[in-house]
Amino acid sequence: MRILIVDDESNILSSLSSALGRSGHDVITARSFEQAEAILDESIDAALLDVWLGDRDGLELLNLIKKKYWSIECVMISGHAEIETAVIAVKSGAYDFLEKPLSLDKIEVILANISRLKRLETERDDLRQQLGVSDRLVGRSKVLEDLKRVISQVAPEESRVLITGENGTGKELAARMIHEASGRRNGPFMAVNCAALPDDLIESELFGYEKGAFTGAVKSKPGRFELAAGGTLFLDEIAETSAKTQAKLLRAVEEGVITRLGGTKEIKTDARIISATNRDLKKMIEDGRFREDLYYRLAVLPIEILPLRERRDDIPLLIQHFSDSFCGRRGRPVKNFNKSAVKLLSGYSYPGNIRELANYIERIVIMSPLEIIDASEVENLIPGIAGSAPGGTLKAACEQFEREYIRKTLAMVDRSMTRAAEILGLERSHLYKKMKALGMENKSQTAD
Repeated sequence: MRILIVDDESNILSSLSSALGRSGHDVITARSFEQAEAILDESIDAALLDVWLGDRDGLELLNLIKKKYWSIECVMISGHAEIETAVIAVKSGAYDFLEKPLSLDKIEVILANISRLKRLETERDDLRQQLGVSDRLVGRSKVLEDLKRVISQVAPEESRVLITGENGTGKELAARMIHEASGRRNGPFMAVNCAALPDDLIESELFGYEKGAFTGAVKSKPGRFELAAGGTLFLDEIAETSAKTQAKLLRAVEEGVITRLGGTKEIKTDARIISATNRDLKKMIEDGRFREDLYYRLAVLPIEILPLRERRDDIPLLIQHFSDSFCGRRGRPVKNFNKSAVKLLSGYSYPGNIRELANYIERIVIMSPLEIIDASEVENLIPGIAGSAPGGTLKAACEQFEREYIRKTLAMVDRSMTRAAEILGLERSHLYKKMKALGMENKSQTAD
């Protein structure tokens, strides 16, 4: 590992760098805040930082590192260890806190744990890629670029975020991106689907419960607000909560404290709240189904994710992204989509948004024997996709009808081009040209 040591005592720099160098680490040193800032870069894996750096504060350097180079794991060291300082350091993102005089054995154990953590993170990222799990928003449309810009603006803040948008637009993905780009990235990301939990369970899930609070509560259990401490709590489908739950959420959000079911002790919370909904909360407020005071506390930073039909320029990139991901997952040769297939898929309205498009591409990857997918194959595997696309041109509708009619005719005559041409009243050469123009050139037909 590449390790940065920052300490204003030259003897500590010399002894530590020599010892860690003999252990096989690549060590660089700095005697001040300014020297450390000048040599910081993403190649550093871990940093050992003295709490006292002359006239500068090591905790200040820690905050700088976690803001600009969040992947660097920091270990704070001090000759005047205090519990309060250690707590502040860990809450600010420090991996650990060590007291002088330093134990080389302890340092080696910590560095080994950091190395293992980074290896697991790499394996996790590789596995996510193999499984086709995207941790980014794919596309280059202006709508998407604006969304990415907003996410980058709100991520470093601690303010609460409300994400709105139709089902399948990627609200949870946006929430995860905010978390990963925030100062809480090393903390947990806890997601709760409020619509999936019945009213009698959601409170115990969110706030936890004490032993004996209800039948079956044989021991105390912390809720998601406690478990998300130091990280982010994502409340999906927040509109589906009851009036009773909304009242408790309001207190938790407003005062930063919760009380477990069956308990009396107030517990402070330390989780950033990101909420999401596909409902019109302002209309629900007018109808008396959602608390106005809770809405304004959740929607400090509102983000709207537009549906896929309003960013069609992203569909071609999404098609290939999902195709590459699903082919990689199943160890299949990569399938490509020709212009006619992309045009057809781009014309559909996608009421299920990105989730629906991903479903269709996965179906095509699994079911089609072709390496190059054309419009006819898309229609084969997703019947009626073109006909159900509102707002299409008359020309597109006519082409869709011709493709479907030719496909059914070929199927009826066992794909004989000669017999199909006779039935359709065309010259065989004309039928070939027509199919090529309609994006059907990749099918295997017989001449007789």
